[in-house]
Amino acid sequence: MAVSRRTSRSRFTLILLVLTSITVLTLDFRGDGAGLVESIRGVALDVVAPVQSAARWATGPIGDAVGAVTRYGDLEAENEQLRLELEEARANALRAEDAVRENRQLRELVDLTFAGDIPSVTARVIGAPISNYGLTVELDRGSEHGIARDMPVVTGAGLVGRVVQTGRTRSVVLLITDPTSSVGVRLARSGTWGVATGGGRSAPLRVDFVDAEATVRIREAVITSGLQGSVFPPNLPVGRVVDARPSTGALQQDLLVEPVVDFDRLEFVQVLQWRPQS
Repeated sequence: MAVSRRTSRSRFTLILLVLTSITVLTLDFRGDGAGLVESIRGVALDVVAPVQSAARWATGPIGDAVGAVTRYGDLEAENEQLRLELEEARANALRAEDAVRENRQLRELVDLTFAGDIPSVTARVIGAPISNYGLTVELDRGSEHGIARDMPVVTGAGLVGRVVQTGRTRSVVLLITDPTSSVGVRLARSGTWGVATGGGRSAPLRVDFVDAEATVRIREAVITSGLQGSVFPPNLPVGRVVDARPSTGALQQDLLVEPVVDFDRLEFVQVLQWRPQS
């Protein structure tokens, strides 16, 4: 029974609303009862206004959230683009810095005053030594570029070693720090002769057969002797004396010489196209 009464009441309310709407529309079209219509419209506006405000309040955050999501996506894309541009700028800066360094090294190779008028071939080091023994590096130039076995190899600082193997487009250089390497040297100030032997990677050269009576000073320059039959021309910088002491029996002095070349940073070298005099 309660359900029936609620249904009847709902139908009555619906019919009343429909009749009221028809009446208002009729009066509006006829122009009659303008005041009544305006009053009803005003009442309706007052009734609807809170609903509209509530709707705007309810839907506003949704619109804001959608806009925020859209803007967030745009900001993410913009940030990613900026990151890419920053990484590219950093890479360009590093390349420019590397190019400046390479240019400086190449200029040093061009101005090899100690090599005189000996023709040479510029080469890049493409393989570094991998152990303390068998200290060699590989170059990106070979026989087709005019490189041959036993040719001296230098940097702008001084002597690196000599070519021990050649291919058509590659060659191998034995460093003067290799224990099997020997270089005839001369002390620049006193003119005393000796033979420098490699002591291994990051170790000084050992110089033997130095006259026991010779006066040797610490930091004295050591250069190639260029004696007849030597594979190295004279006056190539080798290193500087860091220690000098008499050997057992005082028949000679034993010297330790620090190479002038930084073998851990070899990048470009010059291969001197020089042959020993017979």
